[in-house]
Amino acid sequence: MEYDVVIVGGGPAGLSAAIKIKQLAAARNQEISVVVLEKGGELGAHTLSGAVMDPKALTELIPDWKEKGAPLNTPVTEDRFLLLTETKAYKAPDMLLPECFQNHGNYVISLGNVVRWLGQQAEALGVEIFPGFAAAEVLYNDDGSVKGVATGNMGVKRDGEPGPDFQLGMELHGKYTLFAEGARGHLGKQVIAKYKLDEGKDPQAYGIGIKELWEIDPAKHQPGLVIHTAGWPLDSKTYGGSFLYHLENNQVVIGYIVGLNYENPYLSPYEEFQRYKTHPAIRTFLEGGKRISYGARAITAGGLQSLPKLTFPGGALIGCDAGFLNMSRIKGSHAAIKSGMLAAEAAVEALLDNRANDELVSFPVKFEQSWLHEELYVARNVKQWLSRGLYLGAIMTGIDQLIFRGKAPWTLHHSHADHECLKPASNYQPIVYPKPDGKLTFDRLSSVFISNTNHAEDQPIHLTLKNANIPVDVNLAKFAGPESRYCPAGVYEFVKTDEGKDRLQINAQNCVHCKTCDIKDPTQNIVWVTPEGGGGPNYPNM
Repeated sequence: MEYDVVIVGGGPAGLSAAIKIKQLAAARNQEISVVVLEKGGELGAHTLSGAVMDPKALTELIPDWKEKGAPLNTPVTEDRFLLLTETKAYKAPDMLLPECFQNHGNYVISLGNVVRWLGQQAEALGVEIFPGFAAAEVLYNDDGSVKGVATGNMGVKRDGEPGPDFQLGMELHGKYTLFAEGARGHLGKQVIAKYKLDEGKDPQAYGIGIKELWEIDPAKHQPGLVIHTAGWPLDSKTYGGSFLYHLENNQVVIGYIVGLNYENPYLSPYEEFQRYKTHPAIRTFLEGGKRISYGARAITAGGLQSLPKLTFPGGALIGCDAGFLNMSRIKGSHAAIKSGMLAAEAAVEALLDNRANDELVSFPVKFEQSWLHEELYVARNVKQWLSRGLYLGAIMTGIDQLIFRGKAPWTLHHSHADHECLKPASNYQPIVYPKPDGKLTFDRLSSVFISNTNHAEDQPIHLTLKNANIPVDVNLAKFAGPESRYCPAGVYEFVKTDEGKDRLQINAQNCVHCKTCDIKDPTQNIVWVTPEGGGGPNYPNM
């Protein structure tokens, strides 16, 4: 199938790019064909974010979004930033809150619902959207430029042979292909490696975000209340923090982010999140309530210093596939939308010039001249300071943001990828986490159940190992098997064979597509590849 522009990923970046292309084409009385591929069974099925949304980019894209019914229903009414000890919570004075933690004018949203609405706007403009079709392979022209993508075959059995419902994948060719798969995109990662787009850049940094949706006692519900915390239950050396946002309809979203540069292999981000909910300042909101949904997703957090080169022959990286998230603001949806719009402008210019498969050189120029670049520049040192410890990080972030307003005469860098940061288990004592109570805290499998995760049982396992011996010989022997702890879905477990030997069991049907294993595995032996389209979680209102 031939298109002018192929977009991989139906999130805020991909859909905004598609909408902008159609808007620009219509303004010039031109017809530009656009297709969006989305691996989730429907738009928004795999979309997971906090989320507090800055509507700035959306207003630029669709100025009358309120009249068109965009689901931004809950304006932020109050910001609280708490420093937690095990039993106490200390509220930061409002006057000491840097601008990045101030959310006046923003909205508490379900990003999945916003994505579904964006999909409706895109289809109304003539964008073709194919949910349930996973782009599994990058296609190249003879000159080395990207030609498009191929979707995965459907109905393949575990042994790789076609099953009774086998369906061949399809090729989608585009004059330009935009990759908008989200953090650690499967194909984006390949493109970055092929064209060396990260050469001379800081390694990308990631966090794992784990989130639950609760319905709480109406007496405790404060629509628009935004709470962030730092400190307990993590130690002061480990980067991380929480969010608790009050939506409409007596619902709150609660989540925890742990930087994947942590050193202790016994640490479990999932268990830290469960512990966090037991803090007196947090549990008071949840007690008497009901947990509705659960999900997890890696986020790109390296910021400006880790952004790869954005373009390559035949396409570009947008949204979190590149890493546009502003970690200091804990926001990425506005940045994803803006990056998609800028790439769309560059693509339309090229198409109207009758160019194809070359570099969209005006995209990075447009980015550098945009408010998004300015915003990321101001935020460039925050994650780097906070990664140096909670207390030093808090002091230096205050100096950087309050005194220098993000314009300090220095730029911090980091030199190690997250998978390089894990230390041997012999350096640490195991962490004993409390057992879940089934009311406030829960085990992984009950959590995966309410994420509505499903994969065709007999399909090939999409969590692949370069070397089947490394999990036991290296990861278990040296790092005490960290994959059984960093995975928030119970995919990896070490079991004994009949001969009493250890082996790694991969429960791929549990996978919520968070990509943490692909990022944190210390030897980079685990490679996440695209499963059959339509598989994975199905997040409602997340």
